[in-house]
Amino acid sequence: MTPATRLAGWFAVAAIAAAILMMIILSAAGPSVTVPVLPRAGRLPWWHGLHLTTTFVTVSLWAAMALGGAGVLAGLAAVGRGARPPVRPVLAAAFLAVTALTVLPSAGSTDSISYAASGRTAVTGHSPYVMTPRQLQQSGDPVGRQIPSAQIPSSWMNAVSVYGPVATAAEWGAAELGGASLARITFWLKLEEALAFGAVIVALDRLLRASPGMRLRAHLLWSVNPLLLWEIVAGGHIDGLAVVFGLIGVAALRSRSVPGENGSRSGPESASIVRAAAGIVPAASLVPAGGAFLAGLLIGVSTAIKVEYALFGLAVAWACRRSVQALAAAAAGFAVVAVPAYLAAGTPAIKVLVTRSGGITWDTMYQLFWRPVLGYRHFSVSSVPPHLVLISYLLFAAVALLALARFPDRVPGRPAVAPALALSLAWLFVTGFQRPWYDVMAISLLALYPASWLDWVVLVRLLAGATVYAQAIQGPAEPHWLYDIVQFDGMWLTPAVRLLAAVALVWFCISGRRGWRSQSAPSSGRLPELLPMN
Repeated sequence: MTPATRLAGWFAVAAIAAAILMMIILSAAGPSVTVPVLPRAGRLPWWHGLHLTTTFVTVSLWAAMALGGAGVLAGLAAVGRGARPPVRPVLAAAFLAVTALTVLPSAGSTDSISYAASGRTAVTGHSPYVMTPRQLQQSGDPVGRQIPSAQIPSSWMNAVSVYGPVATAAEWGAAELGGASLARITFWLKLEEALAFGAVIVALDRLLRASPGMRLRAHLLWSVNPLLLWEIVAGGHIDGLAVVFGLIGVAALRSRSVPGENGSRSGPESASIVRAAAGIVPAASLVPAGGAFLAGLLIGVSTAIKVEYALFGLAVAWACRRSVQALAAAAAGFAVVAVPAYLAAGTPAIKVLVTRSGGITWDTMYQLFWRPVLGYRHFSVSSVPPHLVLISYLLFAAVALLALARFPDRVPGRPAVAPALALSLAWLFVTGFQRPWYDVMAISLLALYPASWLDWVVLVRLLAGATVYAQAIQGPAEPHWLYDIVQFDGMWLTPAVRLLAAVALVWFCISGRRGWRSQSAPSSGRLPELLPMN
């Protein structure tokens, strides 16, 4: 191992540790611009109010995010150049960080309060697909009265739940355990997400245990990634629960080897297996129905948490497209979960699923065109320029088809990983409504995928989006310089990074092997051929 590799490795350790420690301290410091105010309720969640200023919290969190992102990138570079530190200390550090962030109050977002309101609504016998958090508050409910509505965006205070019935069930369980305390409900919600995050750590470790380099890379991308720890564990976002079922569902779809005589692989059968692994013959023809059913079932659970995970179902269908039996089994597994779940939730849940608006977020890349060319100045969930959502969906469809046709299949034996990664990246990079915590959809799959420049594109894009949402609540306009930086970040810097990432994805798909090369590519310098256009 060269001195440069050793230096990169030690920098990664120091930067990641410092970033996680800073995030823990900011969460433990109690209410601030990144930690919403909640009435205390016993020992958990725990915090010690330090009354930190908006400037200190925001700048410190930006520094932690930058350090964490740089540390992960340095670690990936070191692993790509042969660094092989022991895995057990990495796992221990990951679970220690998850535990510490779990027992602290929700930070970086107010979404966990929204989930708590939905859970409490279900506990009281009402439907979160009918009653809004504002109505829960106005009903006199003790949990509803604790909602810090002055700090919460009115867009969700006056909106019904947009999550699936399995998500509502998880929120109901947390509300039952939390009783009449909003803080305790958010703690139980965070515990659910922490357990899901830990389950992904274990799943990735087991799936990649035969490859030390891939195993370490997966833990850098997921387990000790400060950006993901902040967005999922500290923030308590429901995406963590959705991704664990989606990831395991995609990984459950395995290609079946066809043995020759005497158990050996020979002749035409052996040739077909080799061609299938290279992407020349669709691997779907080798997929057993049992694995397809299990994949569909698990992805059905994931989709019943967040409907966007239906993209994983499309990926499984794509992988099974040459086998009617496997395709039917996957569809049956999906229906076994999704159909009863939505029927149990009732018509309002189905209506929300059908009528929900796509919307956009204020840091959308599309404002780089709409703002200077068409003169629009306001971009948010409630302020969407005409036709922008439709245009973004049409572009998503085009990029998704391109990615499906040209994405290199580099995960032998798991035919749904490449199409699932292709579809999720197209969705995240091109559609107009995105939050940084949504990126777990792609990063969990990226951890199963061999290293390439795509790692850097995804992580830099995640870092940019995370900085926009460093403030969980609307920060004050003072000091002016900080307010101006926040506005510049959301209106120009992060949208530019998002646009460059989308262009890079298209370039990777069009350019072939040249676009996927990286310093951590296989030593032969060769990558598997791209999937044929069809």
